[in-house]
Amino acid sequence: MKAAPMLIADARVHDLGDGFMVRRMLPVLQARHVGPFVFFDHIGPATFAAGKGMDVRPHPHIGLATVTWLFDGVIRHRDSLGSLADIRPGEVNWMTSGHGIAHSERTPPEARQGGQLLHGIQVWVALPQADAEVDPEFHHHDRAALPKIRRPGMEAVLIAGTAYGERSPVKVFAPMFFLEVQLAAGAELALPTEHSERGVHVVEGAIRWGELEVGAQQMAVQAGPTAPPLRAHEASRLMLFGGAPLDGERHLWWNFVASTRERIEQAKADWREGRFPKVPGDDKEFIPLPE
Repeated sequence: MKAAPMLIADARVHDLGDGFMVRRMLPVLQARHVGPFVFFDHIGPATFAAGKGMDVRPHPHIGLATVTWLFDGVIRHRDSLGSLADIRPGEVNWMTSGHGIAHSERTPPEARQGGQLLHGIQVWVALPQADAEVDPEFHHHDRAALPKIRRPGMEAVLIAGTAYGERSPVKVFAPMFFLEVQLAAGAELALPTEHSERGVHVVEGAIRWGELEVGAQQMAVQAGPTAPPLRAHEASRLMLFGGAPLDGERHLWWNFVASTRERIEQAKADWREGRFPKVPGDDKEFIPLPE
């Protein structure tokens, strides 16, 4: 990445069925990672009819933390630690996979019965190499626990990491920041100064970042000791993210993140041979290893 902001131009859109669209923003050729963020999905917005919903069957992860942040809807998380948590807008589900965890993500029965609008962000944060094999953990944080930041023309929630003099209670393993920001039309905002790699994803609205125009459902990235400010052309909702550079490249294959291909191959064999633990309460189905 260069000092000038760069637009991410080749995001991929995946149709998961029933009109459920996911826009894959990271990784791409121009930016394999931004700080520790190695994966960034914009989920929906998707409207599920009554009786329909999201059903991501149990699947494995290693070497990363998954973070889910919703604008609309609800998702039920279960994992092989026995965790059970419904995540709603303004709340954080942070799951550290470490040496291996399995989980599922589904629409709860009550939301499925009436139908729902689902819209949100899911990211993967690569663990530092020294922490890649830690024991798995899951933490849920209610909206009241997250720092709120208010400045003229700006309201923000600090989801994880540090920014603007605040620190989120979410446990992280390396310097990073992850915020939802709402800017009024014409408002200007400097990016956090303590982090050297930065990304901006426009959920709704349109902004100018330096000389770059960034519209709705677009992302731009930038690295360097300083960054130009953001200016909103209209009322805009943004996700700001980034942090310190990764301590080495990562291999991504399916749901696995690792520093070596050998570790990926071991994870593939472990899932294929059923050596990952089951997900209590959701152990009748699973996603097979892609072949």
